[in-house]
Amino acid sequence: MPTDKRVDIRPEGADSALKVIEPPEQANLPTVLPSPTRKPDKRHWLKPGLLLLFVLLAALGGGYWWLHPRTGLPPGIAWSNGRLEADEIDIDTKFAGRIAKLFVDEGDLTKAGEVLALMDTQDLQASLDKSEALILQAQQTLDEAKAAVDQQKSQLLLAQQEIARAYVLVPQGIMTEEVLDQRQQTLISAISAQKAAVDRIGEALYALNAAKHDAELYKVDIADNSLVAPRDGRIQYRVANVGEVLPAGGKVFTMLDTSYVYMDIFLPTLSAGLVRLGSDARIVLDAYPTHAFPAKVTFVASQAQFTPKTVETKDERDTLMFRVRVRIDPERLRTHAADVRSGLPGVAYVRTDPAVAWPPQLQGDAPK
Repeated sequence: MPTDKRVDIRPEGADSALKVIEPPEQANLPTVLPSPTRKPDKRHWLKPGLLLLFVLLAALGGGYWWLHPRTGLPPGIAWSNGRLEADEIDIDTKFAGRIAKLFVDEGDLTKAGEVLALMDTQDLQASLDKSEALILQAQQTLDEAKAAVDQQKSQLLLAQQEIARAYVLVPQGIMTEEVLDQRQQTLISAISAQKAAVDRIGEALYALNAAKHDAELYKVDIADNSLVAPRDGRIQYRVANVGEVLPAGGKVFTMLDTSYVYMDIFLPTLSAGLVRLGSDARIVLDAYPTHAFPAKVTFVASQAQFTPKTVETKDERDTLMFRVRVRIDPERLRTHAADVRSGLPGVAYVRTDPAVAWPPQLQGDAPK
């Protein structure tokens, strides 16, 4: 193989001064050609930009939502979203003991005074039986003391009669002075015996009353071991089961007071400043969008929430949010307790101007 890789491409007879083209060495050629440089893709910033724009629009929409009433509402009616809530009541044990029976479960509606659970009261019942036996014993002792008093009254009367005769017979010489002295001592003894019998009546009476009080205490303790519903409500949680031994204050149920159902909403300064306690309100639940529950304002916060503590400008003051509690009419709840449940989302409308009439859709029609 020739080592000279130069190729002479001159035609015959051509000038020898022509240059000879020499190809580059094969070893010096690159094995991989570099890819062309790409220009930056402007679409890379499109998604973050759209996301930022969406957040800004949501913030502006939320601000408008807080500061402006819904379409179709006249001025003088403020509104905001919220969820129904009800006061929670814990059904606890008064004494340590074992659960004997449960009569309700989660989700059940209960009436005030209804028995929800029974604790084991065998030991208290035994103590009650003992106290009732002591009552009978004390009553018998009292009867005996009263009989003794009657007997001592007879003895005293006899002693008084005998000494009266002695005072008549001694001057006549029919009875000696010694007999008179004896009858005087008998009278004194009869008086003392009668006083002692009366005192025994007092002791027996005190013992009888003590036994009765013990029995009443055991009856109260037995009654307190019957766990009853203090109000109308709904069982939210069942914490313990039959057979479990609980300490004093052990929780068995958590119930919701359906007579106190409310919705906490947040209103801006311009609206919250016009709200008064007792202001008329309406609550519309998402589950019943065509019905409005009559309500009243029962609480207006005195301090703003989720805003800076120090507010300098009017624009900052306008963005302050105050918590307002709107409570559903208790009379309406009595007939619609099953429809109004804690946790349901909805909208609360508050009339800030008493002269403004409610729109037809907010007249106060509850679901049938």
